Amino acid sequence: MSRYIALIEDAGPDTAVGVWFPDLPGCFSAGDSIDEAMINAEEALALYAEATGKLPHPRTLTELKADRQIASDIASHIVALIALRNPVRSAAE
Repeated sequence: MSRYIALIEDAGPDTAVGVWFPDLPGCFSAGDSIDEAMINAEEALALYAEATGKLPHPRTLTELKADRQIASDIASHIVALIALRNPVRSAAE
């Protein structure tokens, strides 16, 4: 089972909790709470996989921290692993 790192932004009680995947441009989700956002992120990941057919190999947290464009987001947001329950073939395969 592939797992992708998601970044979760909780901007406060009056704003939706946002989730996005650094390895998957355009794959994002949201929810009214962190728990709901994480559940919705699983669905967004599955829909993204279905729509694209192939996913890149997920990078590790260490690899993402080394990416200057993502490192500051990792430092200022919640990091979660979201599982792709019905995997499609990755681009690396």
